[in-house]
Amino acid sequence: MKIIIQDPAPNEEDSITISVKHMTDSIVRAINILKSPNQLTVYLSNNAFPLAVSEIYYVESVDLKTFVYTEQAVYQAKLKLYEVEELLDKSEFLRANRQTIINIKKIKNIAPAGDGRFQATLTNGENVIISRQNVSAMKEVFGL
Repeated sequence: MKIIIQDPAPNEEDSITISVKHMTDSIVRAINILKSPNQLTVYLSNNAFPLAVSEIYYVESVDLKTFVYTEQAVYQAKLKLYEVEELLDKSEFLRANRQTIINIKKIKNIAPAGDGRFQATLTNGENVIISRQNVSAMKEVFGL
């Protein structure tokens, strides 16, 4: 695959042209990201919903399924956890552990949880463990 990036002329609008022989799932996902980078398509009872990323409290992988938690509901995403992580803004979301990504803006407080881990309490009262492997990233985000 060849990627070409060009600067538009001063009076031209930004644009993207995609030339493909075969439309693949990854190309469709990339197009969807470009169309709505502030939304994630989630599912509830086999119905698809566009969900504003700002509404996400955390995303969790359980039994090879990806669940998206908001204040009002729990949705399922058809993407794998790492694919959701790629869509989310790294300055707003933090990988807490192998199964969980949390919205930094939804963190109420953080406290030590023993064995080098931390526990993040979210504004909805849920607790998420930040593993030892991700503590340094958490400290960097919060300036600790």
